[in-house]
Amino acid sequence: MRVVIVTESFPPDVNGVAHCALQTARHLVDRGHSPLVVAPATPAGPWPDALAPCPVVRVPSLPLPGYPQVRVALPSRRVTAAIAEHRADLVHLASPFILGVRGMAAAARLGLPAVAVYQTDLGGYARTYMGVGEAAAWRRIRSVHAAADLTLAPSSAALRDLETHGVPRVKLWPRGVDTVRFRPEHRDETLRRALAPNGELLVGYVGRLAPEKHVELLAGVCGLPGVKVVVVGDGPSEPHLTEALPGAAFLGRRTGDELARIFASLDVFAHTGPFETFCQTVQEAMASGVPVVAPAAGGPLDLVAHGRTGLLVPPRDASAVRDAVRTLAADPALRAAYGAAARDTVEGRTWAAIGDRLIEHYADVLGARRPVVAA
Repeated sequence: MRVVIVTESFPPDVNGVAHCALQTARHLVDRGHSPLVVAPATPAGPWPDALAPCPVVRVPSLPLPGYPQVRVALPSRRVTAAIAEHRADLVHLASPFILGVRGMAAAARLGLPAVAVYQTDLGGYARTYMGVGEAAAWRRIRSVHAAADLTLAPSSAALRDLETHGVPRVKLWPRGVDTVRFRPEHRDETLRRALAPNGELLVGYVGRLAPEKHVELLAGVCGLPGVKVVVVGDGPSEPHLTEALPGAAFLGRRTGDELARIFASLDVFAHTGPFETFCQTVQEAMASGVPVVAPAAGGPLDLVAHGRTGLLVPPRDASAVRDAVRTLAADPALRAAYGAAARDTVEGRTWAAIGDRLIEHYADVLGARRPVVAA
């Protein structure tokens, strides 16, 4: 099978859409298929194409406002040429919005099926950044995804949102996790002593530091005795958060094995964003054997089993976040039980398993497109 994967943003070490696209390409190669990735160009140096599992075609891009590490694609005719030259059987559109629309149109002109992957809650972002525009965002989402042969939603909550807003032909396709890189054995006592020299309980957040993530909800956790908050990531909210979270350790952006070591060295992982269509960092914390506190909204509803692998709290409720952390801080045995259960829960969610499910979706779409030959 020859597949062109069009990703709206890049690079994968700071962007979930690109990360999922590259993992998809890697799995297709492993299964003997031939993918090609179309991605926004990045400045020389940060992400060499030599790291990609397959050929990459670059298109013009701009930095994401407030978060220049992420590049977003501009409309480009290169996507049509790439699809045609690759002799694609199917076009995979990762979070289509601008470049993905070009990819959708190209697939239609070439008579190819298109699978669109929904990954970003644009309606929630419109509420956060503009206070208005949620309805317009959903009109755009609906018009884009209605043109696809299939839309894949990463969580049950996202699937319900898409169906509620009139998007047709939606199925569930979650995300995988690297259970080799993220595992409890990477817990590092030297790192823990450096972060918590007085033996404090380490409560961590990992992700982009932006208004829609509501990391300021951890302020109450910073006030708990014997607790140290660790923030990993960067973004436009960082200056505000360094004031809002007194005593917290800000480690900046970390990736790869270093990030895995930090995850495994935490005692509790706390996520605060209410607009997650999936929430990969929750899954990585679980793979690291760490109990999770997360909002009872969006993707975490599928990931966190309340009272077994962590605690779900009302979205945007700082007191609930603080109280959940306090409950876990007071009970080491409960933390250990939740962490072990979390690791067990994600053992079968490898990228290989999730990738095979995606190939099945591809096969269904291709099968539906094949002409029926009369007997």
